[in-house]
Amino acid sequence: MNIIPKTPDTQTTRSGPIPAVEPRTHCPLCNALLDQANPSECPMCDWVAGYREQREKPTSSVRDRAAVVLSLIPGLGHIFKGYKVLGAVLMAGTAIAIIGAVVAATATALWGLLLLPLYWVAVMLHAFWLDDIAKPVEIHHGAAPTG
Repeated sequence: MNIIPKTPDTQTTRSGPIPAVEPRTHCPLCNALLDQANPSECPMCDWVAGYREQREKPTSSVRDRAAVVLSLIPGLGHIFKGYKVLGAVLMAGTAIAIIGAVVAATATALWGLLLLPLYWVAVMLHAFWLDDIAKPVEIHHGAAPTG
């Protein structure tokens, strides 16, 4: 039986002692000396603690997916998420995009028509990624409020 003495600076596991983690003294990117009062960021470069760590997966909501479906009519998904002016501009921009694609198609043996799906996909992705600022309507079940 292998007995490992415990010291204040080690922890014991089944695979052996693990030395205690010492605070960083140098930046891992530029090797500059870190300020002891704030060792979680470098004063010389843009390094901060947590740099290059795996981030959470982005999540999507039902409203994000609904905005994409509504964006089959460009701008409607934006209006759904609360961006009324931007939605109206995108709706007007659709007419300009169609005219531009038709003009480009006459000069490029119809290859210019590929600009339309590109525009539609860009509008759909933009509607998906936008923050939802519209307040969803809450449905209350039960008795009507008195007052």
